[in-house]
Amino acid sequence: MKKSAFSPANIACVLREFARGRSADELAREKGISTATLYKWHQKYNGMEGSEHKSVKELEENSARLKRMYANLAMELDVVKYNIEKSSKAFSEAGDCHGDP
Repeated sequence: MKKSAFSPANIACVLREFARGRSADELAREKGISTATLYKWHQKYNGMEGSEHKSVKELEENSARLKRMYANLAMELDVVKYNIEKSSKAFSEAGDCHGDP
């Protein structure tokens, strides 16, 4: 996930100005963002306070971290399953291990 150059508090400040009636074009030009970014922020964070923005951002980062962990564990599980299957096949090909005649 790309890290924003704007902190949650900065985003909240921009959105407050937008809510007070400043035009999207004017705000976007002044803050160095696209109007699409401004509207995306407005849609995503409308009605939230700065601390709530931070909470959303932390949850998104935590979700991304957990998804990476899940992917790593799934790959490890596949390796373990493969090794068990390979070992099981080797034992069955070796025959009876008890030494029965």
